[in-house]
Amino acid sequence: MRFILGTKQYMTQVFNDEGVVFPATVISAGPIVVTQVKSKEKDKYEAVQVGFGEKRVKNISKSLQGHSKELGNFQYFKEFKTDDSLKVGDKIDVSIFKEGDIIEISAISKGKGFQGVVKRHGFKGGPRSHGQKHSEREPGSISGGTREGGRVPKGMRMAGRMGGDRITVKSLKVVRVDLENNEIYVKGAVPGRKGTLVEVKAK
Repeated sequence: MRFILGTKQYMTQVFNDEGVVFPATVISAGPIVVTQVKSKEKDKYEAVQVGFGEKRVKNISKSLQGHSKELGNFQYFKEFKTDDSLKVGDKIDVSIFKEGDIIEISAISKGKGFQGVVKRHGFKGGPRSHGQKHSEREPGSISGGTREGGRVPKGMRMAGRMGGDRITVKSLKVVRVDLENNEIYVKGAVPGRKGTLVEVKAK
């Protein structure tokens, strides 16, 4: 499995060979450094831990400084399950991807704060008729008469915090790889705001 970490930058337009334009998201990816290799004998599973980004030494705990040692002062650490023969200190950059690759991207979506049921769950609201006055965006009944006996059942869709969830988008296509600037151009949209950490994986 091929993988890399990066940050979402901005959206742009890309033309293909036939002159058709489509939207693309630019991801500033890598290079990442392998900081730890986990094995079945020692850790009960096979995976590699990688470090990405830079952070001031004064903002890094002593334990993490000792963990990464001379490899660098990383801002992010992530694990990927793989049985590849990677070693501590190996570097991975965007050259592992090529144009046309089908990838999946995971990131934290934009936080939208406290929202009502119309925006959060797509409710249509109540009717403004038959004596009702201010019910356009109200949720309506919250199931007080169900078998829960007057309690609100678990999972009831109501107003609340929206966004800030881990989203995985599959079957995205790489349309350009910029080795000089360590950038990957991905067809379509990617979760998160500008600067969001994204995980890019491909088989």
